[in-house]
Amino acid sequence: MATVNGIRVHYLRAGDGPPLFLLHGWPQTSHCWHKVLAPLAETHTVIAPDLRGYGRTDKPKEGYDKRTMAADVAALAEHLGFAKVAVAGHDRGGRVAHRWALDRPDQVERLAVLDIAPTRAMWQRMDTGIAKAYWHWLFHLQPDLPELLAGQDIAAYLGYFFERWTYQRHALDADAQAEYVRAFSQPGALRAGFDDYRASFPDDAELDDADFAAGKRVTQPLLALWGANGLLGTLPTLDIWREYADDVTGEALAECGHFLPEEQPGAVVAHLRKFLDP
Repeated sequence: MATVNGIRVHYLRAGDGPPLFLLHGWPQTSHCWHKVLAPLAETHTVIAPDLRGYGRTDKPKEGYDKRTMAADVAALAEHLGFAKVAVAGHDRGGRVAHRWALDRPDQVERLAVLDIAPTRAMWQRMDTGIAKAYWHWLFHLQPDLPELLAGQDIAAYLGYFFERWTYQRHALDADAQAEYVRAFSQPGALRAGFDDYRASFPDDAELDDADFAAGKRVTQPLLALWGANGLLGTLPTLDIWREYADDVTGEALAECGHFLPEEQPGAVVAHLRKFLDP
């Protein structure tokens, strides 16, 4: 545990070497990295925090805009004595990582984003197909209702996504799912996770629009990985990222849905190692 930016942050740490931060998404915690943490720790100091509102980290009533969430992990890096870091973010954690790289190019040297395209680009491309796949974005924006309905059966609600968003359905085993259900059954956890989405408007959208209008881009090397069998497999993902970053590489992972670190951990480790140590 570390107290940074006004909250207590829980994090996992392993290995020795250059620092690599791993940022999880929804509906997960730092546990989502359990298959890749040890291999990556053979060459790096790996730090995997629970983001604000998630897991064993504090769940305040505010601060779920990506700038504040990025400031949390930036402060954690400084607390641990790291002046420069690489970061890989999955899902919502990728959006935090994207904001971190934009706001602190002095601190973030390399950025990997797993199974996301920029938030602004996804809203702009919202059509019936994307809306059908990303309906939860719109639902989670609503005040109070998601907590009311999902809270009736947290395991069933989260289980819906674990089933629908995976290609390798065995990859999220019973123990992993139980850990995520335990985490989101804690007081304030459902509300905090939905507040992550609710911060999309106006806070995140205003920052994203202002950056784009000002020509502010990710100048660090950026690696984009996504599941070939997920929604991003149907989109020109690399081209989309090149609208927002200068140095973009990446590819789709075969036989993979949304949960890359658990469905294809070997491929994720291989790509990250090549990217981090070119």
